[in-house]
Amino acid sequence: MKAKALPVAIAMTTVLSASLLVVSSFENHAQAQEDEFRWKMVTSWPKNFPGVGQGPERLSQLVDEMSDGRLTIEVFGAGQLVPGFEVFDAVSDGTAELGHSASYYWKGKAPAAQFFAAVPFGMNAQEMNAWLSFGGGMELWNELYDDFGVDVLVAGASGVQMAGWYNKEINSVADLEGLKMRMPGLGGEVMSRMGVAIVNMPGGEIFTSLQSGAIDATEWIGPYNDLAFGLHQAADYYYYPGWHEPTVMFEAIVNEEAWAELPADLQAILRTAISDVNQSVLDEYTARNNDALETLVNEHDVELRRIPDDVLAQAREYSAEVVGELAASSELATRIYDSYSAFQDKVEDYHAISEQAYYNARNPEGDTAE
Repeated sequence: MKAKALPVAIAMTTVLSASLLVVSSFENHAQAQEDEFRWKMVTSWPKNFPGVGQGPERLSQLVDEMSDGRLTIEVFGAGQLVPGFEVFDAVSDGTAELGHSASYYWKGKAPAAQFFAAVPFGMNAQEMNAWLSFGGGMELWNELYDDFGVDVLVAGASGVQMAGWYNKEINSVADLEGLKMRMPGLGGEVMSRMGVAIVNMPGGEIFTSLQSGAIDATEWIGPYNDLAFGLHQAADYYYYPGWHEPTVMFEAIVNEEAWAELPADLQAILRTAISDVNQSVLDEYTARNNDALETLVNEHDVELRRIPDDVLAQAREYSAEVVGELAASSELATRIYDSYSAFQDKVEDYHAISEQAYYNARNPEGDTAE
């Protein structure tokens, strides 16, 4: 009888062990569900600034709601925890777990990062999102940041920007000579080659610098944000189109160690919330810019001007030089440029008979802004 009972005992032991494993698994899962994470998010924008500054606030709210408070994110505007131009370093060294900014601010650390923010005469927001999501762009962006201990997700877009505010009329390339202008990224390098003295500064310093005469011109984002900053009080002439920034793609940079500590469900929640913000920021600019432009022109008598053709032609020529030099600066930069330019070529072919053809059909008289 004892010999026959042995298999039964083994079977019972096996069942008991399996049950304990299941219970342990459930307990571990329950523990992960109970873990709470408190993150800090630093940004390059003034706290709660319309559009780009409210995107991080929306992200914080969404994550809190979706995680039922298990992951909370405290948002710090530029200068509250770190200066606006130190966001990347703060996330890289763990001072904050998350950052929101624009990658061309880090050109001193990773010059090729500029490809992911704005390329003069390059792709717009719709095209950039497509390249990043389905053309290999995000993989290259994360590869570029590998050495800095951060991951990146795209977290908003400005859409086509304005060309900037000037305290004098620009009628030719000669009128640019000697001007002091705030313009970041590749566009700033192009303007430098056209005789402009480029000054870099975070958004919060633009108004006082323009008003005091420390700079003669500036670009920021577009009517919605420019009106909020009151730039019409410091310069009379407002130029378009924004050749230098057909969009700026904003980034959410995440500390790799902090990301790895999150349970899989919280990682999914954070990715989903950032994806929501990516679209909502662009939607807000699309919705708000026109009303703000009408206010600037009709209520504040701003002079809306189109950039002269010779200036655009010169900018296009120098842009090709600047982008080509950046592409040749490293093996990875070359791969990023090749991927970017190949995708732009393809999407331009289709958009010529879709988006652009439709705009031409909708507005056969062309530019009627003036």
